[in-house]
Amino acid sequence: MTVFEPGTEDAATRLLQRLAAEGLTIATAESCTGGLVAAALTAIPGSSASVLAGFVTYSNEAKTRMLGVPAAMLEAHGAVSAEVAGAMAAGALRESGADLAVSTTGIAGPGGATAGKPVGLVYLAAARRGGGVTVQRHVFPGDRGAVRAAAVGVALAMAAAL
Repeated sequence: MTVFEPGTEDAATRLLQRLAAEGLTIATAESCTGGLVAAALTAIPGSSASVLAGFVTYSNEAKTRMLGVPAAMLEAHGAVSAEVAGAMAAGALRESGADLAVSTTGIAGPGGATAGKPVGLVYLAAARRGGGVTVQRHVFPGDRGAVRAAAVGVALAMAAAL
């Protein structure tokens, strides 16, 4: 089982150093990664200076209750969508009070694929307080572990770009 790709620890360290230097905080909102983005960040000593909160919202109910993702949006677009990824990041900002947030929602596999939504499809979003929300769509190759590990790497890179 792949937990993190090579370079993840370095990427998390660089992000946290930048956040600490700028006095910024970060929150995560995760579905398919199940807390792995938060785990990558909190594995780094001193992460408590910048990591404010992590939401693991695996179910649609949790996305609505904890992050304020509208039920109508989930119904219209599905949990694995650009719209929901963006709403998750925005909700993490709002509910945590953090300066930055990243979110992940996808189909890690091996099951769960539907027409137009293959295994490996992940939407990621990054948001900054007072700024916009950036969403990316990826279809990552490999097994469940590889998909989740790749999503963590992209989420860290998106946060670093904010």
